[in-house]
Amino acid sequence: MSLTGSTNPTFRIQPVLLAGPTATGKSAVALKLAERLGGEIVSVDSMQVYRGLDLGTAKPTAAEQGRIRHHCIDVVDLTESFDAARFVTLARAVIADLISRGKVPILCGGTGLYFNVWLNGLGESPAPDLDLRAQLESLPMPALLDELARKDWVTFNEIDVQNRRRVVRAVEVIRITGKPFSEQRAHWPERAPMLAGRSFGLGRSRADLVRRISKRVDGMFTAGLVEETRALLERGLESNRTALQAIGYRQVVELFGGVRSRLETVELVKVKTRQLAKRQGTWFRGQMDLQWVEIGASESASEVALRIAVELQANTKKTAVGGVR
Repeated sequence: MSLTGSTNPTFRIQPVLLAGPTATGKSAVALKLAERLGGEIVSVDSMQVYRGLDLGTAKPTAAEQGRIRHHCIDVVDLTESFDAARFVTLARAVIADLISRGKVPILCGGTGLYFNVWLNGLGESPAPDLDLRAQLESLPMPALLDELARKDWVTFNEIDVQNRRRVVRAVEVIRITGKPFSEQRAHWPERAPMLAGRSFGLGRSRADLVRRISKRVDGMFTAGLVEETRALLERGLESNRTALQAIGYRQVVELFGGVRSRLETVELVKVKTRQLAKRQGTWFRGQMDLQWVEIGASESASEVALRIAVELQANTKKTAVGGVR
C-alpha cells in the first residue's frame, strides 16, 4: 500500500501526525509507517533535540536512524537553548524539503506545545528579559507559585508546578506585560485543528502503559543511564535548565548527590514517567482533535502501522470526493 502519489500525479503530499503519551510505542509505529508510505520522521520532542540526551529520552538508535531518516533530533548542544519558536522554524523547513523530495513527513512525538505552535502559531508573548529572569530564578519556588496564583489563577491550575523553568517564564511574562500569561498565549482554538484524516493519537490501556513504562525505565538504567548522565554533567547538563527537566536525568543527578538510593531512583523515574504519560494523555485528548488508535498489548508496531495506513487511504478517498474537509 502506497500513499506517496507515485501512481497518482494529482496526489498532494501532506504530513501525517502521530501523537500520544510517552511509552505508547509511537517511534516504532512511525518507523513502520515511514517504510510503508515512503516517508521520513520529524521528531516532535523537546528533549530529543539535545545531543547526548539519548537513553533518557528514548531517542531512536543509530540503527533505527539508518533505516529511516529522522529530523529535529541532535540539533543543539547542551550549551545552547532551544524553544518552540526554534522548533517551528526548523520543522517548517524540514517539512517543505521532504515534500519537495516526494517524501511523506511523519511528525511523531509527545510534546503537545510543539504540535500546537506548528499548527496554530506562536502567540504574542514578549521576548525574555534576562535581568528579570535572573531575579526570578533566584526566588524560592513557593514565592513564584504564590505570585502566579495571585496574578493568573488559570495558568496556575494548568502549569506543571514542579517545572521551575515554565513557572519562571509565566511570572516573567506577567511582570513584563502586566497581564495574565494565560491571555497572551497564541489565540489557539479550544481544540487545535488537525490535518483532516491524517492526525492520529496512539493510546494503550493504563495497565499496559504502566507495564511498558516499567520495562522502559529498567532498560534505560541497564543500558547505562547513570553513566550517560555523569558524562552529560561534564558537558554542562546542570547549566541547561531545560535539558535538566528531562525525566531520568534530574533524578540521577539527585542520586549522585545522595538524595536517594539507586533502587529508589529507578522507582521514582517510573512514577514521574507515569505522571507525565497521564498529563500527556489528558492534554492530547482535550486539546487536539486526533483520531485515536488504541493499541492492544500484544499488537505489533507493523500491525498498528498497517491500521493507520488503511485509515489514511480511506480518509484520502473521502477527501477526494468531498466527504472530509
